[in-house]
Amino acid sequence: MAILSPFSLLAQSNNAPSSYDPHEIAITGYLQTQYQRAQSGGISSFSGGDFAKNSKDRFMIRRGRLKIDRADKYSSIVFQIDATQNGVQLMDAFIQLHQPNSKQLMFTAGLFNRPFGYSIVYSSGYRDFPERARVFQTLMPRERDLGAMISFRPDNKAFHFLTAEVAVINGSGHSARDYDSKKDIVGNLGFKFDSLANGKLHLGFGGSFYKGYVRSNTDTLMRSNGNGFIKDGSTSYTDSYAKRDYYGANLQLQYDNPLGSTSFKAEYIGGKQPGVAGSSKLAGPLASQSFSAQPETNLYLREFSGYYLWFSHRIAKTKLTALAAYDVYDPNNEVNESEIGAANNNTTSGDIKFSTLGYGMSYLINGRLKLTLYNEHVVNDKTQLPQYLDDIKDDVFTARLQYRW
Repeated sequence: MAILSPFSLLAQSNNAPSSYDPHEIAITGYLQTQYQRAQSGGISSFSGGDFAKNSKDRFMIRRGRLKIDRADKYSSIVFQIDATQNGVQLMDAFIQLHQPNSKQLMFTAGLFNRPFGYSIVYSSGYRDFPERARVFQTLMPRERDLGAMISFRPDNKAFHFLTAEVAVINGSGHSARDYDSKKDIVGNLGFKFDSLANGKLHLGFGGSFYKGYVRSNTDTLMRSNGNGFIKDGSTSYTDSYAKRDYYGANLQLQYDNPLGSTSFKAEYIGGKQPGVAGSSKLAGPLASQSFSAQPETNLYLREFSGYYLWFSHRIAKTKLTALAAYDVYDPNNEVNESEIGAANNNTTSGDIKFSTLGYGMSYLINGRLKLTLYNEHVVNDKTQLPQYLDDIKDDVFTARLQYRW
């Protein structure tokens, strides 16, 4: 039974071909088919998308990835599509250039994963948990963007633990044309030590930043006053730019022990995110989602924070892995949940904090086939909004079968 370490980065990175060794066309991919049951019908969900009205259970193809790549001594090309019941969509399309005998300095251009933190670039085909945390799905939906990136990893073995990446991207996301003349900058600095404590302990950590902008197409900006939002209508904000600034830190630990292999991963992100107001036409959790098109309504400037904690344990020499996770996303750090929806403070469902407790088990049937059973308990605090007077019933159970080739 092949167990791939979280520190075998090449196979698990979306921003890499299947191999940098010169090769003709290579075809790899994975298929995830699953059954889900929600606590209520028609809920908004970050576990594979919203449920249809009046439906609380479904079969679906979560991901159907087909990746084609080729490499020679100077370059590589990667092309990946995602085929599901919703159609076929382009996922990756990029060219990488490097020196003939070195991958120390690499240039990437095209559609690729933003080099921010750990979970964004980490492939869903190898991740223990069914989905990325809510905060990353909100701020960086579909994970990709169009642009160019420079990556540096020293050839010198003494410094091979270091990886540095800087990218310039459109900022409008995976499937959108850029709607302004400014570009966003993303940077990541990572450190990985593969074999500490006689090869039993593996350590990784790093920091990231995102510096971007959102063009305003409205006269009014909504600024926080500590208890909600006030309209800043002193001047026209049309054609001005709102800052989109993130900073993040991440940690990965794996310890191989007589009881199996124990892994702990954590990541934090905070900063400023321009958004809009939650409404009947826009589900609250998406009010702070990054824009794929220029927003036409009032911009809300929010200070946010979010994090996840992932724990997994492969039980002894069995094919079973126990899973537990906890993540939090607070789109507005400056308002108390109990004040959301209060008269005249202009807060909406887009300001509500959510936390998710996940737990389950995966079974590696063979080196390619894996079964995952996983339940997510989603909690929101009480507010004064009619729809959120109590915790909404939006837990989701997932039974997933994955085949990877």
